[in-house]
Amino acid sequence: MRLLKTICLLVIPVLLQAQHPLTFFTRTEAAAVKKDINRYPLLTRSYIEIKSDVDVWLGKDVDVPFPKDPAGGYTHDKHKSNYMLMFNSGVLYNLTGDAKYALLVKKMFLKYAVLNPTLKNHPQATSSSPGRIFWQALNDANWLVYAGMAYDLIYNSLTAAERKTIEDGAFKPEVDFITKDLEPWFNLIHNHAVWACAGVGIVGIATNNKEYVDMALYGSKKDGKTGFIALMDGLFAPDGYYAEGPYYVRYAILPYYLFASSLNNARPQLKIFEHRNRILQKALMAGLQQTNIDGTFFALNDALKEKDYTTNELVTAISVASNVYGKDNGLLFIAKKQDRVLLNKGGVTIAAEIASGKNIPAHYPYRSFEYTDGAKGDEGGASFLRNGTGNDLTTLISKYTSHGLSHGHYDKLNYNLYDKGNEILTDYGAVRFIGVEQKYGGRYLPETKGYAQQTIAHNTLVVDEKSHYDGKEAIAEKHHAEKLFSSITNPAVQVVAAKEENAYKGVKMQRTVYLLQLPGGKKMMLDIFNANSKDNHQYDLPFHFDGTLINTSFKYESYTDKLEPLGKKNGYQYLWKEAEATAKDTVAQLTFLNDRTYYTISSLVQDKATLFLARKGANDPNFNLRHEPAFIIRKKGENQSFVSVLEMHGKFDPINEFSSNAYPSVQQMKLIQNDEQFSIVEIIVAGKKLLIAQSNNDFTNKSIHTAGGVSWTGPFATWYDGKQIN
Repeated sequence: MRLLKTICLLVIPVLLQAQHPLTFFTRTEAAAVKKDINRYPLLTRSYIEIKSDVDVWLGKDVDVPFPKDPAGGYTHDKHKSNYMLMFNSGVLYNLTGDAKYALLVKKMFLKYAVLNPTLKNHPQATSSSPGRIFWQALNDANWLVYAGMAYDLIYNSLTAAERKTIEDGAFKPEVDFITKDLEPWFNLIHNHAVWACAGVGIVGIATNNKEYVDMALYGSKKDGKTGFIALMDGLFAPDGYYAEGPYYVRYAILPYYLFASSLNNARPQLKIFEHRNRILQKALMAGLQQTNIDGTFFALNDALKEKDYTTNELVTAISVASNVYGKDNGLLFIAKKQDRVLLNKGGVTIAAEIASGKNIPAHYPYRSFEYTDGAKGDEGGASFLRNGTGNDLTTLISKYTSHGLSHGHYDKLNYNLYDKGNEILTDYGAVRFIGVEQKYGGRYLPETKGYAQQTIAHNTLVVDEKSHYDGKEAIAEKHHAEKLFSSITNPAVQVVAAKEENAYKGVKMQRTVYLLQLPGGKKMMLDIFNANSKDNHQYDLPFHFDGTLINTSFKYESYTDKLEPLGKKNGYQYLWKEAEATAKDTVAQLTFLNDRTYYTISSLVQDKATLFLARKGANDPNFNLRHEPAFIIRKKGENQSFVSVLEMHGKFDPINEFSSNAYPSVQQMKLIQNDEQFSIVEIIVAGKKLLIAQSNNDFTNKSIHTAGGVSWTGPFATWYDGKQIN
């Protein structure tokens, strides 16, 4: 019996040692990657790039400084580069078998084992979730994700004493801090918590700590109300739309995929990649559909416009997805653009496909798409209407989602327009210079809440110069807009209608937007926005456009000598009033040039309206805002309607010095009927009649309607030159 116990004691440590690595890849997978490193050019380049970066540090003393700087400062950037260095060196240890790579990681870990127990809240911390190594806990969670994988990758090279030193010194203080000191933050349903749970869970797998893994999966109380599984269930709609918007699914997708991949190795019985009908696959594909043709993520909510699908997060997700979900030609297109892969099984698969040159499409397969919002898919949504292919793609985004948690904006029934890769009707996104220490340590600047989140910063209706829900997140989170009807199958006529009745007390808003391609190929967007109230209000409808003003149909007074802000609060204080006009019973037109295409906004003015030309930048002494233009139409009364057309026309050729079709083709606009039952709009386009009729309260496909001298079946109908085109 004593002999059997002795054998067991000898065998168990060997078995534990043999199971590592388990996080980034397994020993078997590493051997397969090693075999193909020199076989496929993209895999070879990715390997050489990492090896070159790491080899510079071999034999050198790597600084592990005491934290003191915000984002963009030396200590912040050093700790960020350190965790990537440890991870990459750990990968190389497994692919080469060379102990020098493991030694580099071990030396760094031993320094963190000395540093981390001494740390208190970061001196530059400014939020309720301060970090220790970094200014915010989110970055500490990033450190845990990569440091956890690095430790797992060199686990077999360490002695039992070294493991205890690192686990107790480097990891335990950080995990305790995040799961205990910051317990409410760790248990959030938010992208921060995705990173926190992934970090704690990966460290748990790397250190054989079941408690850490269970907390990561099921929350600090392990009751399943929070934690990684709840984050998979609570932040995505059933179709994969992410509550905080496309920019943030780009950020969260990495910890989702890396922790899921680790769990797939360590706890395969969870079948984590199959969870909720493959929600992680849906999330990735939904996120990619929410990008422009240059790869940048659409600027919904707190977004930075520079981020695109070549970021490390998407390289990671696509390499993992290609392994667990199989080949996808669209992912191959993006992987070729990324020009690097992870050194894992999925990376090998991608590199092999790209080397073959087969099945790689000329363009990413964008298509019209509609997503629901909310965990159950019952909190509004967003429609992405597309026309064209490749570089001639036009995308109209109609947003009728829920608020979007702490990164949400007050922009119900907002829309944005992209054409030929350019943003035409814009969303500001967030005011932030990420990684730039001089700009508030790379944090979100005050103008994000002061301007960018406010309703006037978006292409939607503002009532009485107040933001939706009075600009209060707690109220906004209780409500969402509601889609009324849509049709996206006919590329010639695509439409979506939605309503919002809670943004302003006593005001009902309903908006229908059409993306049209008329016979002959002309593209235009039609916008019918109705606001109904029993009381008098001021209604402002802004068009934030990107381009150079070319011409207007109205005469305006330009304030060239003295500028004043358009208002005093709710974002208005950040807009210079550059010009003003009065319009009456007319079609007000504004033409601007973006890149080499002309765009004209034509808006019907019944009775009277005040028109403003405005520009961001007022009350901005630190020049944090981009000084972009806006065209604002103001009407007053009880019920008001805004009927507008944006047409894309002409070509500007600066090389050969000519312009063609530089003038708009919209000649007249008439609102034949507009009430609770129907809206019927007549537009004369280059001498031909475009007629749009829609129901405002009956949206069934089989209902027959008669109004304004026309009859149709279903919620809407369109005619051009006497022929129905939908």
